[in-house]
Parts: sequence; structure tokens; C-alpha cells
Amino acid sequence: MTRPPRGVGPILLIVAWFSLVSALIGFVGLAFFGGMGVPPEWIEGSVFTSYVWPGVILGVVVGGSQALAIAAHHGRLRLAWGLHAAAGLIMIIWIFVELAIMLEWSVLHGIYFASGLVQTVLAVVALGAWPVPFWGRAPFGSRASFDRSGRGASGKMAS
Repeated sequence: MTRPPRGVGPILLIVAWFSLVSALIGFVGLAFFGGMGVPPEWIEGSVFTSYVWPGVILGVVVGGSQALAIAAHHGRLRLAWGLHAAAGLIMIIWIFVELAIMLEWSVLHGIYFASGLVQTVLAVVALGAWPVPFWGRAPFGSRASFDRSGRGASGKMAS
């Protein structure tokens, strides 16, 4: 696995575990406990007649993507960073779709949107989107990219 900037890996794991546990709690509450107090009127007019299927989708899709990212991370698989990015995007999409269906806002929507955003951004950084050195430049007129050492295609150090 490539080495992301210091602290990115542990933060990704914390966010992924938080999201996984939350998704599993949401799955149980929605699918088996009638929506955890969420009024059924909030899904009227949607394809759902109860909170069972949204709960299943939350547990399997959102929670499952987090579980895959965590397993790959602990297994030190190169695929881990991409799975973290996908899991974060799935969380963001879940929140957007939920808001579009329910047309109701909760502080929890903001928290879970933020967790998905943080996970996605950190995963992209872990994949190498953070240039080293940060303000490094390619030679004038060049389209050369820099590797993680800060050296350009010519092998010279960026200025």
C-alpha cells in the first residue's frame, strides 16, 4: 500500500468505523423497529411504503461499502484507498437521496454528509492527490507531473 500523508490512515479508519456502526444501527432501527421514530409521512409519495427497505439499503449498501473499506485497510490491500473513496461517495449519495425523498433536514444529515466528504477527500489524498512538495512546479511549458518525491520527469527536484 502506498504511504499516505501522516495521520490520514487512522482518520480514515475512525470515519469508516463510525459510518459502519451508524449504518448498522440505522439498519436495525429502520428495518426492525418501525423507523426509530421517524414519521412515516416523510416517505409518503416515494416508492417505499415503510422503512424496511431503506433500512436494508442502508445496512447492505452503505454499511457494506464501509465494511469492505475497513477490511481492505486492515488487510493492507492497495485497493483500500479506492474503497474508502467509494464508501465516502456512497455515504454522500445516500444523504442526498434521503433528503430528496424525505424533504426533511436533520442535524444527522449534516454529520453523515460531512463524514462521507471527509472520507472521500482523505482517500483521494491517500491515493496521491496531495503533491509533494505542495507548491512544486513543473518546468515552464512542460506538462510533466511530479512523483511523490517532488522530482519531475527529468529527475530534477521541483523548485
